[in-house]
Amino acid sequence: MVGLRIIGGTLRGRKLQYSGDLRTRPMKDRVREAVFNLIGPRIVGAHAIDLFAGTGALGLEAISRGAARATFIERHLPTLELLKQNAAALGVAERCTANFGDAFLWTGAFVPAGGTPLVVFCSPPYDFYDFRREEMLQLIGRFEQIAPSESVLVVEADARWDFGQLPQPEAWDVREYPPAFVGIYIK
Repeated sequence: MVGLRIIGGTLRGRKLQYSGDLRTRPMKDRVREAVFNLIGPRIVGAHAIDLFAGTGALGLEAISRGAARATFIERHLPTLELLKQNAAALGVAERCTANFGDAFLWTGAFVPAGGTPLVVFCSPPYDFYDFRREEMLQLIGRFEQIAPSESVLVVEADARWDFGQLPQPEAWDVREYPPAFVGIYIK
């Protein structure tokens, strides 16, 4: 097992298990730290949604930094089981919902409850931005539409993705952390 860690918050320094499976590409620690520094206190009390969750590092980091709860979507069952083990080992399983399934299908059916702001993490395999481009545009566009006020969308991509093709491209704060590009949208 390869080790990952929680960067900040109440669980800072705690380890996450990661199998090293090539289907899972965790966001690099330095990028994750930069993202959470940018979204700062907006995470407190929010509902974190970790699409393409993998290890769950983004959603678990959000819990550590004050998110009220986190929902994880992962389509690889062994990886989802490892995510559940990570949440249990951190003592936060009761604040986490782990869903086995396809993030595109899940997003199409998701309706936010109440006015609780969302913090949506979209960090799929980079190839999705190429061979599933239209589905990625629909997924991100749906969250732009349905997310309550004060919600945050965090999208990690590589150089193949053009944030300018999204609705309201001027509203995205795009940063480069080679080879990643991270776009943050605040509704």
